[in-house]
Amino acid sequence: QVHLVESGGGLVQAGGSLRLSCAASGRTFSTYGWFRQAPGKEREFVAGIRWNGGGIAYSNSVKARFSISRDNAKNTVYLQMNSLKPEDTAVYYCAGSARSIVVVTTSAYDYWGQGTQVTVSS
Repeated sequence: QVHLVESGGGLVQAGGSLRLSCAASGRTFSTYGWFRQAPGKEREFVAGIRWNGGGIAYSNSVKARFSISRDNAKNTVYLQMNSLKPEDTAVYYCAGSARSIVVVTTSAYDYWGQGTQVTVSS
């Protein structure tokens, strides 16, 4: 079975940092993405990375504050989030895709984790 398990969410004050992890098991994906969904809003792309660590992409809202990386040996993808803002509050999801390039649409991703809550207080 294929599983993506996120961890590392929590409550943090504005300006703080969190590091999310996504551990994949059952298969290796060509690309990984981090998405987030705030209450009443659609799920949106945050960051993506290819299996070889290249092809990194970020949404404009997190560029320069978030950093995505991966550890192939651990089959784990990370999202380092710095300078967090209250508007970053959302459930963060990890997703895996068989596509060879990072795509920002949810439909391109085959498997999803259960999500981890990130709450940023002002």
